[in-house]
Amino acid sequence: MMPKLLAATLSTNLTSTLAATLLFSAASAAADQRIATFDLGSLDTLDALGLSEQVVGVPKASLPNYLEQYAAETYTDIGGLRSPDMEALSGSEPTLILYTGRQGDWEEELGDIAPLLNTSLRGDDYLAAFNANVRELANRLEAESEAEDALEILHNEIETQREALSNAPSTLVVTHNGGNLILNRHPVVHDVLGVAALEMPDSVTSEKRGTRTFTPLSADAIAEINPDMVLVIDRSAAIGDEPADSDALTQTLSDAGAENAQVVMLTPAIWYLSGGGLQSLALQIDEVAAALN
Repeated sequence: MMPKLLAATLSTNLTSTLAATLLFSAASAAADQRIATFDLGSLDTLDALGLSEQVVGVPKASLPNYLEQYAAETYTDIGGLRSPDMEALSGSEPTLILYTGRQGDWEEELGDIAPLLNTSLRGDDYLAAFNANVRELANRLEAESEAEDALEILHNEIETQREALSNAPSTLVVTHNGGNLILNRHPVVHDVLGVAALEMPDSVTSEKRGTRTFTPLSADAIAEINPDMVLVIDRSAAIGDEPADSDALTQTLSDAGAENAQVVMLTPAIWYLSGGGLQSLALQIDEVAAALN
């Protein structure tokens, strides 16, 4: 069932309907499954589908507030998102380990402990990958009907919000990391909700770091882009480092010439740590709609 904190803090029809629809017994699940998950989005989905009894291990240091019930002694702490505790993981005796690219360097070691399922959202179609992940988890735990009900509710809300956001203000999404801002063409904002991604001026250039491409954005560059809204995903805050100062950022942008840009800080954990879950996607939709409508 949906966690009490989430139900208490959300007021959208989507969340209340999800809460009402997904209150069901976990007895229908495959009782012999013991799941250790490094993917907090998948933990979010398992929790939403009432399958917490099948969870045996989680990375406790990274849990967002709405999943804090998994910090209980009932669940084994299996280490960090980038530092798995193999001994603790093995001791939890999982029958299935959920992981993402963050744990890719340990794939072989993880596979020596139990069968693996990579729950990374891959491909160009975010929503299709999301749907596939939810259905895969539900199929393995005999919760297909509940998952389809949840997906139907979620897709109806997405269509409602896409229509409401058809004339959204010009919107720039950035990631804050250690005092720096980086362009983030986030698929929930631009693909799922259909908010147009802004063109970058010639002065904005990208750089390669290993296999990944980053586009740093200065205050001057943001002023040149001239967005109405700046949505900030604060990676630093999500991992426990110094968070961004919203007021200081607003002033810095204003000083650079973007005095009309409105800065909105998104909830760090659901955008950086637990994205890709039934609950987190609903929360992300709520936040974007609240900021842009």
